[in-house]
Amino acid sequence: MVGRFLNYLLVYVHTQAFMPAQYGIVTEMYAYVAFLIILLTYGMETAYFRASTIKDEYSPNAYGTALLSLIITSTFFIAIASYFAQPIAVLLLHPNHQEYVIWFALIVGLDAISTIPMARLRQENRPVKFVLVNLGNVGINVLLNLFWLVYCKQNFEAGDTNWLIDTFYSPEIGVGYVFIANLFASAFKFLLLTPMFKGVSLNIDRVLMKRMLIYGSPLLIAGLAGIMNETLDRILLKWILIPLHGEEYAMTQVGIYGACYKLSIIIMLFLQAFRYAAEPFFFSHEKEKGSRDTYSQIMTYFVVVCMSIFLLVTLYLDIFKYFIAQEEYWVGLDVVPILLIANVFLGIYYNQSVWYKLSGKTRFGAYIALIGAAITLVMNIYLIPRIGYMGSAWATLACYFTMMLLSFIWGKKHYPIPYNIPRVLTYIFLGLAIFAVHTFLPDFGTVINFLISALLLGVFLLIFVLLEKPASLFAKKSVDR
Repeated sequence: MVGRFLNYLLVYVHTQAFMPAQYGIVTEMYAYVAFLIILLTYGMETAYFRASTIKDEYSPNAYGTALLSLIITSTFFIAIASYFAQPIAVLLLHPNHQEYVIWFALIVGLDAISTIPMARLRQENRPVKFVLVNLGNVGINVLLNLFWLVYCKQNFEAGDTNWLIDTFYSPEIGVGYVFIANLFASAFKFLLLTPMFKGVSLNIDRVLMKRMLIYGSPLLIAGLAGIMNETLDRILLKWILIPLHGEEYAMTQVGIYGACYKLSIIIMLFLQAFRYAAEPFFFSHEKEKGSRDTYSQIMTYFVVVCMSIFLLVTLYLDIFKYFIAQEEYWVGLDVVPILLIANVFLGIYYNQSVWYKLSGKTRFGAYIALIGAAITLVMNIYLIPRIGYMGSAWATLACYFTMMLLSFIWGKKHYPIPYNIPRVLTYIFLGLAIFAVHTFLPDFGTVINFLISALLLGVFLLIFVLLEKPASLFAKKSVDR
């Protein structure tokens, strides 16, 4: 979480360095990357977890087979994308920047290959190396962004240059420095993981490979549909608004929405860290007695943390907005509460998704994600021409809520987990009620407003302590006996 938060702070750097229309290019390109990384890993990460942890599915060749498979497909992708870089750049309306296509092909390819060694670190419970590799990746990215976009750019514009700036900085590259920094970071991460390639057999276990692909293919469909739900709105904003208002306006709206969207994914920072640890935990504890009760308890506390983050950001949005450097972006802050609660529902869905992964019924993940993708597509097409990026925010909320609901209904039938629904709903509605109260309060001045926000957040946490304390005491007494 610390590493991703450092990366998250780059929002300030980027929004300081670029106007919304320029930042819209960054937002757009990373939306495409999200699709490509899912496509190039094609469910192999989760398939590897299953083949290396589930007793009935265990195979010592799982790591080598998964790794070699991704190396082959990623290398092929890099070659094809680089060869057709210019036509792809023209298609994306960036005809003068075919280098963007080549850089991102390398980024996505290296990141795809790196997923299996990183998964092995998680599966083998080696958090120290896992953290060091991730922090190394983030550190390189952050430092290079600071070097090019803060030190070089600001000094160059002030007329204060030196040999370092003259050698390594060119103002014509502009937003390209964001992409170059990412490329160096991905290459550095890949190099740190290369020792884990030693001893891997060059022969793919074809029988195992087939089994892993069958297991992972629904996850690929679910992943592509899921990433549509997460990033398609930024792509559609561009392509729907350009015919209506022109390219400059469209890219400005994409940039504003993309920057404000970043404020909502603070929950996703926690969710990503949670998923790194939870997925191998769920697989390894499936056969243990009382495992489903454990999953239920995890869900309750997960919701508490997510709603606490929701309240922290919404109650102190006047502070968090300064993560976005320029006021030109602040007109989009109204989307933040909508997207935050949407990401809470997404987090609950990810937590619930354990049922179709453990039961092997991964096709349901595909069904749910495809339904969500349909909602995302239809609502964005209908709402964007009418209310712009606010339509994208509401579409995201509707999508994630529906996915959460469908997962719960189908999971209850195929792999029932005794979630404490009344308690979970209590925390969600309590958080929303506190947010509503705060929204309708008059402005008492900065200091009083912050004190009221602290009081409201304290009320939520106090109620959580009071509700969970009896259960904790009961559990303690049981242990004592």
